[in-house]
Amino acid sequence: MTADSYDVVVLGGGVAGCVLASRLSEDRGRSVCLVEAGPDYGPDPGGWPARTLDARALPREDVWERNVPVHRFRGRVIGGSSCVNGCWNTWGSAADHDEWERAGGPRWSSAAMEPYRAAAVRRMGLRTVPDRELSPWSRAALEAARELGHREVDMGLPGPPGHGLPLINSVDGRRWNAALAYLDADTRRRPNLTVLGDSVADRLVLHGGRVEGVVVRADGVPRTLRAGLYVVASGAFGSPALLLRSGVGPADQLRDTGIDPAVDLPGVGENLIDQPGVFLPLVPTPELDAALAEKEHAGELYVNRVLVRAASEHAPENGWDLHILPSAGPPLFGSLPPGRYEAGVSAFLVKPVSRGRVRLRSAGPDESPAIDPAFLSDPEGRDMAVLRSGLATARRFAGSAALRGLAALPEGPPAHELPEAELRARLGTYWHPVGTCAMGPASDPTAVVDGEGRVRGVANLRVADASVLPTVPAANTQLPVLAVAEMLAAAMAAAPGS
Repeated sequence: MTADSYDVVVLGGGVAGCVLASRLSEDRGRSVCLVEAGPDYGPDPGGWPARTLDARALPREDVWERNVPVHRFRGRVIGGSSCVNGCWNTWGSAADHDEWERAGGPRWSSAAMEPYRAAAVRRMGLRTVPDRELSPWSRAALEAARELGHREVDMGLPGPPGHGLPLINSVDGRRWNAALAYLDADTRRRPNLTVLGDSVADRLVLHGGRVEGVVVRADGVPRTLRAGLYVVASGAFGSPALLLRSGVGPADQLRDTGIDPAVDLPGVGENLIDQPGVFLPLVPTPELDAALAEKEHAGELYVNRVLVRAASEHAPENGWDLHILPSAGPPLFGSLPPGRYEAGVSAFLVKPVSRGRVRLRSAGPDESPAIDPAFLSDPEGRDMAVLRSGLATARRFAGSAALRGLAALPEGPPAHELPEAELRARLGTYWHPVGTCAMGPASDPTAVVDGEGRVRGVANLRVADASVLPTVPAANTQLPVLAVAEMLAAAMAAAPGS
């Protein structure tokens, strides 16, 4: 077993990890090592698989698991989820920041986060959807939103409910992911930055309330990295799993898994939040199929380009709790005959109150954790009520004058009136998990980290990714996580070594 020493080791090369490695290595006097379990395709887009850079699809080549429930989907590649998602970037509400500020302090306020949001937008090269990428369905969806009284809003900024187009990290159908944006050729030429691809973080070695090293494995061969500061950025599933394997988590649960507890933190792996939803299918007209086929032949067919953020009666003040997505294009799952397409409207709960968990199946890094999203599990049934409200809104979209000429509602009862069991059977996910290493004040016994990502009970360990968010933003999580990583990297730069 060999050992290497750095000032900072970042464990996880996803969206947050790319930001952290880039920003922390700007200080040339600080050596930084970024560890990623999946492949590192380098700074040149020409070295990446073409399918991975296709912004019109959801790539499935570089992922942790295959043939698993859809909520388990997660990228295993440098750049993480930015390599496998829909390239959408939206921002949450003032209510989100109120929740985060109560948990982490003033640096999490909307005003304090704004410079980091803007920095992420610039570095990722985010842009508005160009007019040529709007299909006839997307244009009709915009008209439907206006018809139903939804105001036009900027999806990349804080603001009220309304409709609009998301910011995107793609140009002419090519995805521009976090690795290409933050680990470009100039960044990688820094002599103080090391990127280790195909290297799985096994466990942290703790002694006396400090991390003394981290064991990583490449091709099954263990290697110990040592640093002054260790930053976990393995995502809402991977970060708690790494802490648990290292003996940081609920002591009783760790003992049951055969792991000696080092730090008893009951919140590790708890508080999993994701955004469930239901797709309302429609029947496309032959004219819509033909128009979509023409767009696909031109290489300009995108399934989703229009978003509505809507507020149910349960929405927080100064916020919203639903995303309504009219979509039309090739099906995400399954297949249709050539020239035929899928159309419909989805309703996603973006502020659910249900909470799930992530737990270990074993102490080994090669076995995936047990992930239970616990969708619609709140005992008061609030999430189910919000889902029905969203489906009623989706049905109004489908019945609008702008859309009903392109696709028809199928026969049968309205989706929002279906029995609970049938709605549960049709649940999907928005793929925005957060919360499993949640931050909180010192008075919160379930909090895992403080407002700067410091892990309780371990002096030189931080977590800095979606897992620290105590509540999910009313948004797609890529842009918020980019901004969070920018902010936490700045905090670490101001307090090196702790």
